[in-house]
Amino acid sequence: MNAKTETAIVTVPEIAVVDEIKDEIDEVKTFYFRFVDEAAGRNFRIRSGQFIMCTVFGAGEFAVSLPFSPENDRLHLSVRSVGKVTRALHDLKPGDKIGIRGPFGNGFPFEEIKGKNIIYVAGGIGLIPLRSSIVHVLQHRDEFGRILLLYGARTSKDLMYTYMIDKWLKTDGFETHIAIDNPEPGWTKHVGFVNTLVERAGIPVKDTVAFVCGPPVMFNAVIRDLLKRGLKDAHIISTLERHMKCGIGKCQHCAIGRTLVCTDGPVYTYKQIKTLGEQI
Repeated sequence: MNAKTETAIVTVPEIAVVDEIKDEIDEVKTFYFRFVDEAAGRNFRIRSGQFIMCTVFGAGEFAVSLPFSPENDRLHLSVRSVGKVTRALHDLKPGDKIGIRGPFGNGFPFEEIKGKNIIYVAGGIGLIPLRSSIVHVLQHRDEFGRILLLYGARTSKDLMYTYMIDKWLKTDGFETHIAIDNPEPGWTKHVGFVNTLVERAGIPVKDTVAFVCGPPVMFNAVIRDLLKRGLKDAHIISTLERHMKCGIGKCQHCAIGRTLVCTDGPVYTYKQIKTLGEQI
């Protein structure tokens, strides 16, 4: 992806207050926050697909994708508790403070894909980095063709943002398809892995771009089925997660071959990913 950030970057952690914490699914919480310095909040502008570095004071800092859209959306992070720092974040209470650096990375190439059909394919918490893009595209609905979401999770309890999904299912011009891996009592939607929705949804191929995020086994199955249906490598877009530290291309912790995920990514086309020499 060539879309570079045009946003101002905060290089020293800007203090923010956690206003509200919402339980999403097991081990995943959403943290709504606001900057203490109101001017810093007004100047904080992002592109969908970028990430930030979040500091939990006394515990450390970690990279996290941004689920909120660039406009008219409340600032928040959705984070899974997987290590020391994210566990410390999960222990915070409303009123506690965090640090925010960023935004970093290139972001999704919306200017390049105007007029095209867009397919979002997400598995589990892979919906988190795509949420920003979905909200943004729906706010600019007239600029795109068909828009579809194919979303699956292991169980109904593993589906992220169910309150958003309920809204999206009723949104005109947004085709939403949901699946879980195995049958459950009371479940009336599709049962099967998310890649089976690719065939079931009758996705368009011509003038179509697919955004794909999820665990490796899901990603590889979806890519296989998208390519089988005729989508081009360059029209399949995903985000890579690596151990990012500085966020500005200095420390090299996120290097893959000749690319730095923090500055050249995290958004890549599948055509680019294939050349990186590393499995997703």
